[in-house]
Order: sequence, then C-alpha cells, then structure tokens
Amino acid sequence: MKTMKYSYWQDEEIWLGYLEEYPDYWTQGETIEELVENLRDLYQEFASGTIPCVRRVAELEVA
Repeated sequence: MKTMKYSYWQDEEIWLGYLEEYPDYWTQGETIEELVENLRDLYQEFASGTIPCVRRVAELEVA
C-alpha cells in the first residue's frame, strides 16, 4: 500500500483538498471522509494513465 500526502481545508460547508504530488487537481466532499475517498479515486485515475498531460511535483537534489 502506498501512502500519499494531501492538503485539505474547509470552506463553509464543503471540504476541499488535493494530493501533494498533483497540486493542480483539486477535489471536494461534504465530509472529510468523502473528500478522502474522492482523493483516492483521483489517484486511481492518475495511476491508470487515462488522464493525459498530468502535471506533477517532484523533488530534485542539487549541490
């Protein structure tokens, strides 16, 4: 099982969030549990390769 970091916040009645590796792709939920499930679904779509031109964040080690 892979672990991914995500950012989330509440905006009035809705929870918003995104996977740290894919900050351009937000999702939402009426509860925190629904948001987490939607984030899992979003990751599955990215992992399947069906979404073209997905922008990602990575780390680069420099001297």
